[in-house]
Amino acid sequence: MELFRWCFIGTGKLAHQVAGQITDTKRHVVVSCYTRNYENATEFAEAFGATAYHSAEEAICAEGVDGVYVVTPHNAHYRFVKQALELGKPVLCEKAFTVYGSETDELIALAKEKQIYLAEAMWTWFSPAANQVKKWVAEDAIGAIRSADFTYHMKSVNYAPRVSDPKRAGGALLDITVYPITYAYRLWGMPVELQSVGVIENGIDLGEDISMTFANGLTAHISASIADMKGFEKMSIKGDQGEISGMLYHAMNKVTCKRGLFHKEVFKGPGPRINSYVDEFDTVAAEIREGLTESRMVPLQATADVMHIMDTVRQQIGLVYDALE
Repeated sequence: MELFRWCFIGTGKLAHQVAGQITDTKRHVVVSCYTRNYENATEFAEAFGATAYHSAEEAICAEGVDGVYVVTPHNAHYRFVKQALELGKPVLCEKAFTVYGSETDELIALAKEKQIYLAEAMWTWFSPAANQVKKWVAEDAIGAIRSADFTYHMKSVNYAPRVSDPKRAGGALLDITVYPITYAYRLWGMPVELQSVGVIENGIDLGEDISMTFANGLTAHISASIADMKGFEKMSIKGDQGEISGMLYHAMNKVTCKRGLFHKEVFKGPGPRINSYVDEFDTVAAEIREGLTESRMVPLQATADVMHIMDTVRQQIGLVYDALE
């Protein structure tokens, strides 16, 4: 693949992880970067051979930039994606795509108006394992589905400062609960009924329990928390003929399908045990080069629908993002 040149908006922990993986392939290079702390941007630039800029506009418009990767805290996604689109650059934006569904709707409309590529960096759905689960469900591999349970309990409130900061839309919903919500949505579509309860402390949600009921009558149960490890991270989809299951399902490149007493199929995707960001970035670079304006893997409507689901969850649990930066 021809070398793809990225501008990184945001240079924190995740940006370092992503840049390290994709540049190691020699198929991607980071040519420019911006974050509001210029010293941090300079350190990142030195680590990955990029140029740090004092403004986002300079970084986005730097010579040779093929695409912009927005990897800031959630509260800044909207303004930087909008800026990149207005400057005519394709954009890959980290999940959660924005803070509010209305912001996502506006960005999608802008991208469509300008016919510029826009995609959510929801790495789970660039994963071969997650797409194998979708294939098994579509093929009725375990018969009629009777139950679906997703847990995502990781004591990650101190993972990064943004996670516990209400001014940056911190909390469980946008950081981790987005994964099981998206997983269920991608398998069964928009829920016809949604019920949520949550725990809120110091202006952020520490976790929520969500029931998503779909048109086929199935109810998926989601339990997520950044405050404890109860239940860890497990997926179980049970049918009248078997079960699909996985540990660390949002990231693990391995899932299992059991049918009856004797048939067990373990799917392992190519590459590392844990999803890499390379699948995602290779796919997005190829789609941009192809001239697409949205990803085949994560359609813009899917991104918008999930954001509006999370709007409803937030309203039901009484979470309000006050005084966002």
